[in-house]
Amino acid sequence: MNQVVARLANGCVVKGFTNDFAPDKAIFHVNVDGAAPDAMAVQLRTGDLKALYFVKDLAGDPSHVERKEFDPSRRPLGRKIQIHFKDGEEMVGTTQGYQPSRPGFFVIPADPESNMERCYIVSSATKNITFF
Repeated sequence: MNQVVARLANGCVVKGFTNDFAPDKAIFHVNVDGAAPDAMAVQLRTGDLKALYFVKDLAGDPSHVERKEFDPSRRPLGRKIQIHFKDGEEMVGTTQGYQPSRPGFFVIPADPESNMERCYIVSSATKNITFF
């Protein structure tokens, strides 16, 4: 089970666990954190996402300020990318699978101390994508 934070394009957030997300599938399920053990998983549409964050901890660290630059002592894997979302969020990381024709792509954050391990970004939720 992967710990995830699903941010939907409409602003809703769903935190929990999934084991059936795949970018090429139209739907996936999230067992909501804190729900009763016998509660049904929430069904989400991949196309309704802004991004799906695969996280180390669902609570995160609210005091952590995400670094937007790479550690010069570590060579990043993949292409360096900066993403500006339509809602104003900015993300910096690396990707190995971005293609403008695809509906989405994965990013690994530049900040090694980030709570996020990787993120699936829906291309239609982005405003601007820059490689550097």
